[in-house]
Amino acid sequence: MNQEIINLFDEYTHAPLSREEFLRRLTKVTGSLAAALAVLPMLEVNYARAQTVPAQDDRITTEHITYPGDDCTMKGYLAKPKQKGKYGTVVVIHENRGLNPHIEDVTRRVAIAGFLAIAPDALSPLGGTPTNEDEARNMFGKLDMQKNLNNFMKAFDYAKSLDDANGKTGCVGFCWGGAMANQLAVNVPDLKAAVAFYGRQPEAADVPKIKAALQLHYGALDERINAGIPAFEEALKKAGTKYELYVYEGANHAFHNDTAPTRYNATAAKLAWERTVKLFNDTIK
Repeated sequence: MNQEIINLFDEYTHAPLSREEFLRRLTKVTGSLAAALAVLPMLEVNYARAQTVPAQDDRITTEHITYPGDDCTMKGYLAKPKQKGKYGTVVVIHENRGLNPHIEDVTRRVAIAGFLAIAPDALSPLGGTPTNEDEARNMFGKLDMQKNLNNFMKAFDYAKSLDDANGKTGCVGFCWGGAMANQLAVNVPDLKAAVAFYGRQPEAADVPKIKAALQLHYGALDERINAGIPAFEEALKKAGTKYELYVYEGANHAFHNDTAPTRYNATAAKLAWERTVKLFNDTIK
């Protein structure tokens, strides 16, 4: 698909661009409203593709949970291996669409890999993730940034209360969640590993606070997010932080999201996920 169209959709999903304005500009790029409406299903997520690991998979157990947040009750999704044991905990952090079927599926993938996986819903203080994605996106601007960070940090406190947690923790986040994964690396001293998929980078001045092993995944075509790589990498090298940084050629922002058909890159997603699981095996198993 025309990269200009993909970039426009990226702007729509991340900037305060109304659906009406997005469709107007998409119509201009494609040449007609009919063409724009034909392209739209190839851009928007399709949750019919979301279930790669069934919720009833006999290797894992799943449940919806709550835990104490910062002046709120946090909602979340928990998946873990069915076999009794002690497992490392991975906090899974969603994109700027909230805790949706795709992220629940990713959480189950983490459990299949042998970890206790917790996916908090950042929109819990506002009632939880709605089904309307535009409504969900707009809700993120209403979150208190510090309380939101605290709510994700408290997910690790919740994990420590679980009998099958081994006390070692990591996190993985995508897009908005990638930025949060970086922030957790800055703010959680005992975090062992943080994986950020196409996430906004933290301030260079905060990098020396990072104790976790970092793994950073970027799409080569994602100019918006990639603009922050050089300063981040320079700060990581200066601080002596343990990190891996991968840029996948031909891949766009959200290349790991297999419910977004136009931006999904199966080759890059598979390799990035293998690298993610390996890091967790090496650090929190």
